[in-house]
Amino acid sequence: MVYRAPVGDAAWFPEVLDGELVVLRRHVAGNVTAFQRWYSDPEVARLARYQDGPMRADEIDRFFQLRALGPESLTMAIHERDTNRLIGSCAFSQVDGENGSAMFHITIGEKDTWGHGYGTEATQLMLDHAFGTLHLHRIALTVFEFNERAIRAYRRCGFVVEGRARESIWRDGRWWDELAMSVLVSEWRARRAGAETGRTAVPAAATPAEPIAR
Repeated sequence: MVYRAPVGDAAWFPEVLDGELVVLRRHVAGNVTAFQRWYSDPEVARLARYQDGPMRADEIDRFFQLRALGPESLTMAIHERDTNRLIGSCAFSQVDGENGSAMFHITIGEKDTWGHGYGTEATQLMLDHAFGTLHLHRIALTVFEFNERAIRAYRRCGFVVEGRARESIWRDGRWWDELAMSVLVSEWRARRAGAETGRTAVPAAATPAEPIAR
């Protein structure tokens, strides 16, 4: 029998997760200002939303209250380690302790930080917490087919494509698929074992996951 901490246990909601490039911390109320800027940006919205267009201010406020501060998601603010600048947000939702699963979401909202490895390391830190501390079994996500950099980053972190919703989103004048990806604890363990023996490196500073928010 695998022990899994109950939802609400302090272990589920760490105060800090430390990396070499980023530090993940619990969100504070003042972070809504950054959310307002990120999710009103058309370029971020294109990658993050099913709807074709940015979120309204009231929608962003509700989203922040529910996702970043609410009790139903394990959500962490992504800070650049060297400057402490808030650059994004990542979360587990639909956490199912009985079946050991959760959905992963990430937004790198500060566009000048894209391509520096922050999203990739944040994703890896969250996977380490999910599998190493929470003893979950499976982490899943969905991503639009045209978000190629995010897909490459997810693959680097061990996610594999397990299915697709064909032509489910209309963007840029054509239909695109939505991909379903996941990683299992056994795959995470194998990657860590490979990294320790030098067979397979687990990259920290690789192409980051770009804005994905569900």
